[in-house]
Amino acid sequence: MKTGKAARKKSGVEFIPARALTAWAVRCLCATGVPPADARTIAGSLVQTSLWGIDSHGIARLGHYLARLTAGSIEAKPRLRLKRTGPCSAQLDGGHGHGIVVCHRATDAAIALARKNGIGVVGVANSTHGGAIGLYGRKVAAAGMVSIGFTHSDAFVAPHGGREKFLGTNPICITVPTRDPRLPLCFDMATSAVPYNRVMNYRRENRPLGPGWALDAKGRPTTNPHAVACLLPLAGHKGYGLALMIDLLCGPLNGMPFGPHIPPMYTELKRRRHLGSFFIVIDPRRFAGGRALAATTGRFAREARAQPRAKRAEPILAPGDPELRCAARRGKEGIPIEPGLREEFARWSERLGVRAP
Repeated sequence: MKTGKAARKKSGVEFIPARALTAWAVRCLCATGVPPADARTIAGSLVQTSLWGIDSHGIARLGHYLARLTAGSIEAKPRLRLKRTGPCSAQLDGGHGHGIVVCHRATDAAIALARKNGIGVVGVANSTHGGAIGLYGRKVAAAGMVSIGFTHSDAFVAPHGGREKFLGTNPICITVPTRDPRLPLCFDMATSAVPYNRVMNYRRENRPLGPGWALDAKGRPTTNPHAVACLLPLAGHKGYGLALMIDLLCGPLNGMPFGPHIPPMYTELKRRRHLGSFFIVIDPRRFAGGRALAATTGRFAREARAQPRAKRAEPILAPGDPELRCAARRGKEGIPIEPGLREEFARWSERLGVRAP
């Protein structure tokens, strides 16, 4: 793949500037029929996620989205239908559109409800994979509000004590604003030991997994990404319990399926996903400490970082710090693109008739 002088290479990894990756992704998405505004939303969200270092949900997922767009299971031009269901609540039908577009729309609706009534709760139905859920939490924090967001996936994870996949990776994100809208406290985690998309990345690059992440088809621990039959829940019964409850809020509460009844992400590309999400936005000014919350949150984070460290421990960070540090570094160096992913980009560029980054 030709990348020009802007990219640099190190040990087979190519570093491509965020702007070049974004422009390329927009061209690819538009070539599949996605409207330019939606293409910019999706591409910008994916590249931002890669800048944060969340490579499981960043630009590496574009090929999968393009495959579903060309197969027709993601609608390039969906009809989004928002229905107010109460003073503080709404339901958004995503029309099987791209999950990033759908979830941004749901977040905007929840922010508007919270501004008017103090709290906004929006359920999402008929969506597809929505990328990193931290995208939406940070958007809420930039508006000066608190958020709790959930989404779910098809079955990748065994229940605690089990050996076959039953639940999704089902992440949760909680964000609280600080005085600087670019620096909220953002806690974003999967309820599995790792996101399944990381396994897909490791599989593409033939890299071994970490111990304690996954089981093979016989229920044995494995570090071979090609032998993974299911992931393990985070912290045993705790991750399992969280995943199950999140699945109920995202799936059945929104009229969507749960766990093993959700159409799979990486196979059967012509089938609709029928995914749900659930977003809660809170206006802190409606509470006693709300007007001082942003300042207090910043102080809380500074005090946490200043706590004494255990011997040989890494620096103490506040939620969201690793992503911000990575974004600062990758903003200068470029986003690392491994050889297998570079080849995938080249194939899609050729298929769509789009100039590579």
